Amino acid sequence: MSKVVLAYSGGLDTSVAIPWLKEHYGLDVITLTMNLGNLADLETVRERALKAGASKALVLDARKEFLDGYVFPALKADAVYQGQYPLATALSRPLIAFHLTQVARQEGAGAIAHGCTGKGNDQVRFDVGVGALAPELKVIGPAREWGMTREEEVAYAQRQGIPIPGPKKGVYSVDENLWGRSIESGPLEDPWTEPPEEVYAWTRSVAAAPEVPAYVEIDFEAGLPVALDGERLEPLSLVAELNRRAGEHGVGRIDHVEDRLVGIKSREIYEAPAGVVLVAAHKALEGMALSKDQLRFKERVAQEYAELVYNGLWFSALRRDLAAFVDSSQRFVTGSVRLRLHKGQATVVGRKSPYSLYRHDLATYDKGDTFDPKASPGFIHIWGLPVRTQAQAQGEQGR
Repeated sequence: MSKVVLAYSGGLDTSVAIPWLKEHYGLDVITLTMNLGNLADLETVRERALKAGASKALVLDARKEFLDGYVFPALKADAVYQGQYPLATALSRPLIAFHLTQVARQEGAGAIAHGCTGKGNDQVRFDVGVGALAPELKVIGPAREWGMTREEEVAYAQRQGIPIPGPKKGVYSVDENLWGRSIESGPLEDPWTEPPEEVYAWTRSVAAAPEVPAYVEIDFEAGLPVALDGERLEPLSLVAELNRRAGEHGVGRIDHVEDRLVGIKSREIYEAPAGVVLVAAHKALEGMALSKDQLRFKERVAQEYAELVYNGLWFSALRRDLAAFVDSSQRFVTGSVRLRLHKGQATVVGRKSPYSLYRHDLATYDKGDTFDPKASPGFIHIWGLPVRTQAQAQGEQGR
């Protein structure tokens, strides 16, 4: 083994990892940087990697691949971890792991490396993802091994002559991509403390949001969003526009104490304007197009799907099996949903579908009602038969 492919973000941890890997493992370091909606200038990051000692610095714009292959499949599944987290960071890790293994094989590398600590979820997602795709590759986690504080990292970088990235704003740890922002650390570690306004970048506060609500209409085809207000848009444009519109109205702020995979609870702040709106719209349309039994079972699938994504099991056989069910369930999830954006809330106010199971003639109490109420007593008699039978057989003791 002479080469390692490092997932490179351009920050201090991964910049320091380049000489550390060369020094401690004697490896030639190739970096891979991927833009998932978090980097405006890939070339600057590439140059930084080379200055830090990388023999080759690869960059890739994978925004479309991220949405098409990971975000939208999770949206079709209604995958939201513990009912709150739209899984922005969790969905990006298997995509990065996939490209790390691809580059490793192309370059003849025997290992991949990442900058994750030994306390978070991402280390699991990277390690397990690589193990599923290329079990022959060794996975190295420098930050898990070196035990350096940030001050020690800065000193190490100075000794190695590595340009140190500009200071972080505030004391927060932030991960960002097209689907959302994840913010933690600093005062956020106290669950009793209200998040300061400075942690938010995509959303206005409720107090600063417009007094007048805005409306947006989203068109879906087979479970996928394809248009806003009647205008067909590519996924990148659609998500970006929804992030902008919903964020202006304070929609998409999430304050969550969640259960990490490594066994601890963690307070996380998320911003996901487009994610919150699209999940709400998608579920509303499913309510029109899916039967009661489909909806009931799909809720279970959504929870399991979200757990698998969060726990780093995107490439598992079970996730693929669930995805097959999800795809089948979306055949008739086509139509439009109208939402009101106002003061931090995205409220569904209208929905329609050419495949709707809602029938006005059956639901109405007014003229045109075709429901036969004379059929109800017989239905109720059969439906309640098990309850009456048990009451008769077991009596007062049973009750």
